[in-house]
Amino acid sequence: MKYSFTLILLLFVSSVFAQQTTADKKLIQFSGIITDVDSNTVVPYVTVTNLSDKEQRYAANYKGFFSFIAHPGDTILYTAVGYRDLLLPVPAVINDTKYTAMIKLKAEIINLPTVRVYPWATVEEFTRDFMSMKIADDDYAIAYKNLSQESLSGLMQTLPRDGGEIQSSNFRTNHDRSLNKNMVQTNPLLNPFAWGKLMQSIFKGDKSRSSDN
Repeated sequence: MKYSFTLILLLFVSSVFAQQTTADKKLIQFSGIITDVDSNTVVPYVTVTNLSDKEQRYAANYKGFFSFIAHPGDTILYTAVGYRDLLLPVPAVINDTKYTAMIKLKAEIINLPTVRVYPWATVEEFTRDFMSMKIADDDYAIAYKNLSQESLSGLMQTLPRDGGEIQSSNFRTNHDRSLNKNMVQTNPLLNPFAWGKLMQSIFKGDKSRSSDN
């Protein structure tokens, strides 16, 4: 009974001494910005854990900034998805009531094994699909189809003329019109060909009347 009372008294004294030691420790405002060590870009929403203070967790904002109350010498753990865990202590000797640090995280590259996804559950399904598969035409067959008479005729009927074709058609029309403008007469009396046909019909009529006599 005596030894039990002594053990309880020692535990109580140790607990009180530990609480006094914790209470006497200096408090500081620990702040920082977390960036990538390679690109210097901010790393948002990093989890900051104070392992020395009951593993209390804090979170950096979208700009990588964090701030919380800590003690000098506390061990801080920084974790983020895609980055290696970083364990850094707060300096044990800090003369001011606040401390700011620049935290650099290293990106963690994870090489995953190659995964091959097959759309066929069995060999029989693969064989059936392979036998019924339609093989695409090669470049020669595609060019032959595009240059066939049926394909060109369909394109001529459906596609509009471009600027070069319209210019060439207008040039030919104007050229033919300039060549034949002297051949077209609105008054038949001014047409020499009409006079020639009239004279031929008169001569034929005279010959027919003389032969009848």
